[in-house]
Amino acid sequence: MNAVEKIESFNRFGSVLGLERTEELLKRLGNPEKNLKYIHIAGTNGKGSVSRFIYSALRANGYSVGIYTSPFLTVFNERIEVDGEYIPDEELDNLTNKVLEKVNEMVAGGFDSPTEFEVITAIAFLYFAKKACDYVVLEVGLGGRGDSTNIIEKPLVSIITSISYDHMDRLGNSLEEIAGEKAGIIKAGVPVVSNVKVTSPETLGAAKAIARKAYEKGCILHDVSKIKYQVTKNDVTGITFTTMLGETSFEDVPITMLGDHQIDNAMTALTAIEIMRKNGDIRIERSRLYKGFEEARNIGRFEIVKEEKPFVVLDGAHNEAGAEALRKAMERYFPGRKILMVTGMLKDKDVNRILDSFLSITDTFIATEPESDRKLGASELADLIDSRGAECEAVADPECAVKYALSECRNGKYKDCDVVLFAGSLYLIGKVRGIIYGN
Repeated sequence: MNAVEKIESFNRFGSVLGLERTEELLKRLGNPEKNLKYIHIAGTNGKGSVSRFIYSALRANGYSVGIYTSPFLTVFNERIEVDGEYIPDEELDNLTNKVLEKVNEMVAGGFDSPTEFEVITAIAFLYFAKKACDYVVLEVGLGGRGDSTNIIEKPLVSIITSISYDHMDRLGNSLEEIAGEKAGIIKAGVPVVSNVKVTSPETLGAAKAIARKAYEKGCILHDVSKIKYQVTKNDVTGITFTTMLGETSFEDVPITMLGDHQIDNAMTALTAIEIMRKNGDIRIERSRLYKGFEEARNIGRFEIVKEEKPFVVLDGAHNEAGAEALRKAMERYFPGRKILMVTGMLKDKDVNRILDSFLSITDTFIATEPESDRKLGASELADLIDSRGAECEAVADPECAVKYALSECRNGKYKDCDVVLFAGSLYLIGKVRGIIYGN
């Protein structure tokens, strides 16, 4: 077996929250997570983009930076990256074997086996330590309090990007409960950056849960949702915005990740960077900061891969909040356009709520299937979309669905469509991206 197959064999242990297994494994590995400087990021949506803004900005300022994200879209190695390069296969093989040797010792000694995510996290810590990264941007896998990344002792800043309904079977049935789990990454005295917009009693409860935890831990809480900004440009070529953070003015900050939600993500990242700068944790040159923000990319998130008719857009809108952000982005950048959406979802998601937003984007669909045991069947999804008054074909095989959609948009059944939008599960978007780019 190669490294990825060995790692994926741990999938049978499921996703079990708790730090005991990670703590024991890392101790046996010599605690590679010690002596690294972390930016720790949790949240329902946006944590991947915030991670990328910070990663790109620090790199542009000359630092060696590691980034740990999940899930991957096209190749497993995407999850562990240093200075713009994914972890090489050979390094992944070596570190996997090193970790699994200690896992076997643990199990032989009567300990529970680590989960797949915990094994990957240990590999990442080993790699970041070996590369002697100046900083590590560490994205939480699930929740916060019991996530294996929460083994770190004291990050430079703790960030919570947003709170919405997802993974309710493990995180709680209310936004306040979910926020409490995510706020579990808050450490004593560490600055907290939060961007939870209060728009309802439920989101107010979530914001209060984070504020309460920050207060208990003696942390200064920076609420990004209360910071004003002005958008100076917002079109398909990019966005610029101007804001004041304390007494520091940032004018015409450029980003190329599209969507109003990406301004929120950039504001969150900028606030965290400014806190670290003021605390003397980093040295930042303004022009390089702007360059880093402009160059930041988060593949598979409102990614325009073809900029002529038909436009081709990829978006991993896999929960209610992501679907609503996609609806707003399509409304802003492609108003009045005829859109064909190719979608596939997991059956354990709130499919009807996701469809509420999708059906506001278009009434023309192709239903397909992500590569996952948890997939919702294409025919079942097509029937659901049809029952809500839209037109939907079922093409179960994603490769066939991609080729069919693009072909029919060029000169066929869907030739009147201006945009082909692939949206839904990240498992689907990763597959589609691989097909389009030929890898």
